[in-house]
Amino acid sequence: MTDQTQITLTAPDNVSMARIVGQADELLHAVQDAFGARITVRGNAIELSGDPLEVQSLTALFSDMIKMVESGNEPNLEYVRHAIDLLHTAEFAPQALREDILLTYRGRAIRPKTAGQKRYVDAIRENTITFGIGPAGTGKTYLAMAMAVAALKRKEVGRIILTRPVVEAGESLGFLPGTLTEKVDPYIRPLYDALFDMTDMEKANQLIEGGVIEIAPLAFMRGRTLNDSFIILDEAQNTTPEQMKMFLTRLGFGSKMVVTGDVTQLDLPRGISGLKNVRSILEGLSDIAFCDFTGKDVVRHSLVAAIVAAYDSAERKR
Repeated sequence: MTDQTQITLTAPDNVSMARIVGQADELLHAVQDAFGARITVRGNAIELSGDPLEVQSLTALFSDMIKMVESGNEPNLEYVRHAIDLLHTAEFAPQALREDILLTYRGRAIRPKTAGQKRYVDAIRENTITFGIGPAGTGKTYLAMAMAVAALKRKEVGRIILTRPVVEAGESLGFLPGTLTEKVDPYIRPLYDALFDMTDMEKANQLIEGGVIEIAPLAFMRGRTLNDSFIILDEAQNTTPEQMKMFLTRLGFGSKMVVTGDVTQLDLPRGISGLKNVRSILEGLSDIAFCDFTGKDVVRHSLVAAIVAAYDSAERKR
């Protein structure tokens, strides 16, 4: 007979168990569906019995949920699902994500929410060049931006450089109205949006005007050496192999690079992507990391994860 373990967790009096189990017990049911161990909630006590490893995982999960409620936060279904994935991979405890705060802005903490995101931010910390590759909504650019702003605030770098390739969709930039800045602004606007979401707009504009933060098309990087900088290349699937080589060789002393993209969303006219072949060239080199995201790392609306999974399934069938 398999060994059984029994543990009882007792929440403090200031912790409402209604927040732990969720509305109509939806959080409790989600956990019960994912584990074979028996979970019984009586008053402020949670009784766990079953396989020792499962009971250990559930103890970590419910302990973290209790700490969340104690600190004034409230677990939701998204949090519980991500925590269950973490526990099943046995790679990180839910607490490791909650405590890994990259940046705090207006009382809101920016932190990794999935195992894939945690691996990504750890890779950025430990390597000079990190590639984040995967579907939309996985936080590739957003987390890199948070790491960059935090590094600037800690004075680990002197400036942030954000860049994207400009891929023309049917029209030549030369024929579009306005100045060069006005022509390329729609392409790099998402970088501004992410930046303004984690730092004061007025302060950010001052830093941009002073050259401390630079947001520019990839073509503007040619011929430069980027020292003492945190550099992010976004939408890298739309770089050609030549552009990718040009960008990576801009690396200077005291700098860190993050390259993000989704190889399934190519806008290049001939589909020859610098992001697609860079792994075969650079993987295995020291101080360079490749992080792959999946639908499990999508942290937007739950329907986005379902859409990503459906497209992945269709691609495999083809």
